Amino acid sequence: MEWSAFSLVAGFIIDLLIGDPHSIPHPVVAMGKLIAALEQMLRKLFPKTEKGEIAAGAVLWIAVVSVCTVLPYLVLLLCALISPWLRLAVESIMCWQILATKCLKDESMKVYKALKTGDLNQSRTAVSMIVGRDTTRLDDAGVTRAAVETVAENTSDGVIAPLFFLLLGGAPLGFCYKAINTMDSMLGYKEPPYKNIGLVPAKMDDVANFIPSRIAALLMLAAGFFGGMDVKNGWKIFRRDRRNHASPNSAQTESVCAGLLGVQLAGDAWYHGVLHRKPHIGDAHREIRHEDIPAACRLLYLTAVFALLLGLLVRACMMH
Repeated sequence: MEWSAFSLVAGFIIDLLIGDPHSIPHPVVAMGKLIAALEQMLRKLFPKTEKGEIAAGAVLWIAVVSVCTVLPYLVLLLCALISPWLRLAVESIMCWQILATKCLKDESMKVYKALKTGDLNQSRTAVSMIVGRDTTRLDDAGVTRAAVETVAENTSDGVIAPLFFLLLGGAPLGFCYKAINTMDSMLGYKEPPYKNIGLVPAKMDDVANFIPSRIAALLMLAAGFFGGMDVKNGWKIFRRDRRNHASPNSAQTESVCAGLLGVQLAGDAWYHGVLHRKPHIGDAHREIRHEDIPAACRLLYLTAVFALLLGLLVRACMMH
């Protein structure tokens, strides 16, 4: 376990320094290919009925989680037999690849830079890289809002939740979470053809994120305090709007972010050509502006650092 803690700190620092260079192969890409291949295979094996597709999704979930947890465990076990330093190095790389702090900031700042040029089509293209909704109908404010929402939501999904599982069980449990979250991203939609096969992956993602998302919200409030933001309003909107989402988890950090910034997030959105009616999160004390994207990124970084420090402190206390 001690090696996992050192590896986590090293991986966290590497992530902040270099993020996810496109030139380096990423394990999430391999996860995505595994999920896609199993989806095609299981759709052929199981009956094309509601129950059959739900069962296929359950089998897919078990298979992907098993592979993505056991494989890194075996790799680390082999490395430890060769040298504890090799294990430390390999697990540090694994932890780096599980975290997505700098990547989330970099991708959202691409949206910010595109917005500053005034090119709406370029802005829509940039934001389409980080959101699941249709972006062709978004205006300038809609693009900005989508980017801020993504940073707020993924502060939990992409940073705090992975940190939570890494602290609990090192890289194997971190990859387990990453697999759960990736399946939800690929299959967890309410429209055909994903509605049934994605049911179990979506529900299990809700379970996995239930505790981390609430921890993330409280840590984001602390980050807002140190960032000089309106913590009183952040707490107010969190208590009022944290359930204003179809997911039990997504609005936890979105509500805090909306309150801290004093803007209104969420609302209706298009997915796969279907309009989804959604409640708003936050109050529109002012119009959302481009500068809210880097402000959300500052919240992301502060929250991530607080999470790491708190996690290491709790871990140290439990070991003594």
